[in-house]
Amino acid sequence: MSDTKKATPTQPRHARDITSWDRETDVAVVGFGGAGGCAAIEAADAGASVTIFEVASASGGSTAMSSAEIYMGGNGGTRVQKACGFEDSTEDMVTYMMMSAGPQADEAKIRNYCENSSAHFDWLAGLGVPFKDSFHAERAIMCLTDDCLLYTGSEKAYPFREQAKPCPRGHNLEIEGDNGGPLFMKIVTENVEKRDLIEVEYETRALALIVNDDSEVVGLVIRQGKQELNVRAHKGVILCAGGFNMNEEMVQKYAPKLLRGNTPIGNPGDTGTGIMMGMSVGGAAINMHEGFISIPYYPPASITGGILVNDKGQRFINEDVYHSRLGQAVLDQPGDRFYFILTVEQYGDYEKFNFMGASIAGTGETIAELEEELGLRKDTLAHTINIYNEDVEAGTDSLFHKAPEWLEKLTLPLVALDLTPGRGAFVPYFTLGGLDTLPTGEVVDPQRNVITGLYAAGRTACGVVRRADGYSSGMSVGDATYSGRMSGKQVATTR
Repeated sequence: MSDTKKATPTQPRHARDITSWDRETDVAVVGFGGAGGCAAIEAADAGASVTIFEVASASGGSTAMSSAEIYMGGNGGTRVQKACGFEDSTEDMVTYMMMSAGPQADEAKIRNYCENSSAHFDWLAGLGVPFKDSFHAERAIMCLTDDCLLYTGSEKAYPFREQAKPCPRGHNLEIEGDNGGPLFMKIVTENVEKRDLIEVEYETRALALIVNDDSEVVGLVIRQGKQELNVRAHKGVILCAGGFNMNEEMVQKYAPKLLRGNTPIGNPGDTGTGIMMGMSVGGAAINMHEGFISIPYYPPASITGGILVNDKGQRFINEDVYHSRLGQAVLDQPGDRFYFILTVEQYGDYEKFNFMGASIAGTGETIAELEEELGLRKDTLAHTINIYNEDVEAGTDSLFHKAPEWLEKLTLPLVALDLTPGRGAFVPYFTLGGLDTLPTGEVVDPQRNVITGLYAAGRTACGVVRRADGYSSGMSVGDATYSGRMSGKQVATTR
């Protein structure tokens, strides 16, 4: 170890200042979540020695905190899709994901993901990840049974259904309850531990990258206990250190709109360190203003039959979309109050089981009574409901194209739930920006030149999912595990 100045993520250390290396490995992986674990497995299976450095005392990361739904399909379908009677076209999957990512979509990355998605399913199943050949038909945010396949996005909603044939692609692990993440990481960890070429260093913080005189990444500075150590990585460093949603200063700087949410979703290590390290050596950070933000208004699924209105009593979205598309639409509206208007029957079992936690803002035996309780201008809500009910009778939502299966007449009495961010409802968020990478995992600079020796995966990289209004559950774990694999394979075969 050399007597160089204290390491910081925003400043790389130079190899010329290091008199001796404290550790040596072919591949250094920063972070042991889904991305880091899959990266290490692929690199080791390609013959490289790997050391994973994890700041926590155990593996897991944000993947272990998730439901571990994994978004997969294409190529005619995964084993589960086929068993459940679904044939999934790669082109339909590409079209859906391109629409989901919007104008900032990375077509090369999306196409690579979709074309290899069913093979990714096979790879995960080969690790021992259990998937049951069963379909969960109910509209749900997550599958609480041990069924596997379900719709986890806006595939059946307008405008997506107009361009791509809907197909369920969310793959839930064969386990009951919201327990997929811990099971998934248990299996990944067992696969890591049985590979002799992989070592894991827990309670170890990555501090900075190490570069040579040609600006190539050749190592990593870590801290164990109170000691800084220099790690030589002969083939490269893979950053799998999560996003930055637990760093309020970074969120305020790059994605301040997310702070209208009230619950950052992730693990304590999602502080943006990996992104800062990549930027310190010239890596481009992109899509930093975007994030997932949700108002989880279902279950119960019956709420989908109601309508969402703003402070002018007007609808502004088709209510059968995925919950983060609705959440983003709320953030994009200029108003400061939002209500879900429901019949008593649609309200149903909301108080018995829901994720949202929104309170009742008003009730009404008449529409005029509800308008008064909500502080809406007289007849504004009445006008909206009259038009909606006319459309229901006609069998088509002429304004926002909600699917006919969810068109239900709003009959009195009515209930209004308060969905306004900051007034009690659960509004989770996490970041979607990160380092710009090639589909194979190499970090690139603003001119898209490869930074030799540096790779990124998971939320440290900017992946296939780019926006809340196009998000589908399973895209994060799907992208993290797949991008980790691509990085691990690539680093093992270079230098």
